Order: sequence, then structure tokens, then C-alpha cells
Amino acid sequence: MFRLVADLMSGCGVRNGEVLAVNINTIVANDVYRITEQVNQTTKTYAPLKHRKVGDYRDVPLPARVKHSIEWYADTCGTIDGYLLRSPRNLTKPMLNYCIGNQWQRMKKAGLVEIPERMVVYGFRHFFASNCLTHSIPITDVADWMGHRSLDITFKIYRHLMPGSIGRAAKVLNLDLAA
Repeated sequence: MFRLVADLMSGCGVRNGEVLAVNINTIVANDVYRITEQVNQTTKTYAPLKHRKVGDYRDVPLPARVKHSIEWYADTCGTIDGYLLRSPRNLTKPMLNYCIGNQWQRMKKAGLVEIPERMVVYGFRHFFASNCLTHSIPITDVADWMGHRSLDITFKIYRHLMPGSIGRAAKVLNLDLAA
């Protein structure tokens, strides 16, 4: 289960609540995953996305590895109405956020994988943004995929990943001004 969570967060930039609502039926193309809902921590039910109305969605890139993880999990563990992550105590209900946190803590405690001391599950989402931005994906696209309410949020958090933009701009402008 945790591999699926890590792949979705690091490969698609989904939030914790959104990963809990992963549904195989929202793969809309080989390289596009549609995020349509999340599990609300308060109501413990499926709910609209953060900053969105009922029926709104976000399309995000779907790397082949993540698509494979979704399909493998569905084939191995099954689905209920397409949903992959269900409550271990009651399969008719969605999995809750604390299940992911508990598994993360068990993995850290058991030393099954090397996890940096201060790393949290949400770090996988930051990896997604950092990976996109350091590979020159436009910040406007990254902000949209992450579901940020405004570009300012993305810019304030990740601006440090684009320090060379002023220097690159100066070089480009210098070339054009010299011509």
C-alpha cells in the first residue's frame, strides 16, 4: 500500500487526502490522471477537492511508473467502485489518513528503508514539485497540478528552486541588446 501512496504523491503531486481517494477509473489517458475528490479528515468521507466545488477536478501528469502502481494494486488487492484504498476494518469505507501515518512510523521504526529523520509523508509531494521545477516545467503548470489556490503559494514555497532565472534572463537580454 505504501508504495502506491509514495508513487502517487511523488509522481502526480497529490495531497494526502487525494491519495486516499485514488480510483482506477480516473485514469483518463496513458499519461493523465484525473483527481476528482479527496477523503475529508473531519467527515471521513469522500469530498470535493480542496478549493474546488463538487464535480471540479484536476488533471495531472501520470508517469508510467505510477500508472503501473495503480494497475498493479488494483489487480493485486481489488477495488470497490474503482477505489483502491479502503479501510482495513470496513471495506465499505475509505481509508483514513492515520493509516498512512501509522504505516510510515512502522517502516521508520523497523528500519525497513532508510528514511531521513525529519522526513514526513508530505515530503513526497514536495519532491514532485521540486522535480518538475528543477527540470524547467513552468511553475504555472506545477501550481495547477498541485491544486494551489494561487500561483503565489507555489512561488513562495518553491522560488528557491529557480535561482538561475535572473541570471539566464540577463544573458538572453544581453545577447538581444548586443545585436
